[in-house]
Amino acid sequence: MPGDELWGYTGEAARLLKEAGAEVGDRIRITKPDGTVYEGILMPRYALAQKPIIVVKLDNGYNIGVRVERGTRIEVVEKRRAKVGAVVTVPLLEESPPAGPKPRVYILGTGGTIASKVEYETGAVKPAMSAEELLEAVPEIGFIADIDAGVLFSILSENMTPSHWERIVDEVAKLIQEGYDGIVVAHGTDTMSYTAAALSFAFHRGLPVPVALVGAQRSSDRPSSDAAFNLHAAVLTAAKAPFAEVVVVMHGETGDTYALAHRGTKVRKMHTSRRDAFQSINALPLAKIWPQEGRIELLVKEYRERGREKLVVENGFDDRVALIKYYPGMKPEIIEFLVEQGYRGIVLEGTGLGHVGEWLVDSIKKAVDAGVVVVMTSQCLFGRVNMNVYASGRKLLAAGVIPGSDMLPEVAFVKLSWVLKRARDPEEAKRLMLENLAGEINPRHTVNLYPKWPHEP
Repeated sequence: MPGDELWGYTGEAARLLKEAGAEVGDRIRITKPDGTVYEGILMPRYALAQKPIIVVKLDNGYNIGVRVERGTRIEVVEKRRAKVGAVVTVPLLEESPPAGPKPRVYILGTGGTIASKVEYETGAVKPAMSAEELLEAVPEIGFIADIDAGVLFSILSENMTPSHWERIVDEVAKLIQEGYDGIVVAHGTDTMSYTAAALSFAFHRGLPVPVALVGAQRSSDRPSSDAAFNLHAAVLTAAKAPFAEVVVVMHGETGDTYALAHRGTKVRKMHTSRRDAFQSINALPLAKIWPQEGRIELLVKEYRERGREKLVVENGFDDRVALIKYYPGMKPEIIEFLVEQGYRGIVLEGTGLGHVGEWLVDSIKKAVDAGVVVVMTSQCLFGRVNMNVYASGRKLLAAGVIPGSDMLPEVAFVKLSWVLKRARDPEEAKRLMLENLAGEINPRHTVNLYPKWPHEP
């Protein structure tokens, strides 16, 4: 229990630590029989198992588990200090536990790199299937909240479908109804923004607690892994953030300093491998998350407040929606094929202000006349479509194309999928697509919403 000198340690590991006079928070040195030396802060161990593993936080900030055996020596290098900001990097280790119960956070696994751990006995990476394993891998989160965890499914994020979104929505709703103070959804990064948008629309009428999607760019067997830091930041967000929104929580820069909480309808993965790959588009992030300090810094004034709304769920997504990127010379047969196959919606990722080749206008008009809802977005990402400027745009408007404002193409795709599951006719679908439901449309853009990436030699 909290306050124990060797919280969570049993068996041989506890015996060696007691002989050395070590306590959680002390700086210790472990010397193995083969001469290998590990030095760091002794961390609590949440998994109450007999495995002789000692968890230490290295100077680089990462936690590792060291297996001890006969002949292993442990010595205390420095005792933990009494004040916050001393040797221990998790402040709550040096303070008394906060008065009253901790928030309850549920970590829901759906797959991806984040939902894995190193098995120190074998060196292999495997799914972390339980709250105990997550707490052993990232013990800091246990000081923030009472953690429960479970796996809904474990798939690569490119294999996500609208039916998977529906299952996640149902499970998150059930967990909120059970009284959890925040939900963390562990997800693969490649399509995480799609799922974040889906959850945003499903809960747009009422969400009482934060729902934080989190992933990892690099697996937990790599020294540069971002899995533990991101999970720590996501749990802090779910437990303590003042907003009740669907957000994506990932590294804010390449170092382990802060994470960013991006609104689920305004975020995109902008790099294949960088730790800070996720950025808000046409909007500011909601907050900076400083997990090591236990601090959340709000970056916006307008957000949905925690605890003000009752849960309202509008689940359901139509899988007969297509997202098409326009390219020079694109053939009308592509539009016609989708109509023939019974698709009910098409999102076009057009050029600039929202254009496609003029030879496509007739096939688009035929699609609209057949009851297909067609929405225009831009390949540019930043800025918004404006189809009134040029004649080609006005022709598309006359053909019945709906301007997608500043929505990301993938967000417009998810929204149209959600809309077509409940709209009675194309006119109602158009009304809903033009309405700002979950923060997907920003009516006002300022210069600071357009990042200017410096050229680095």
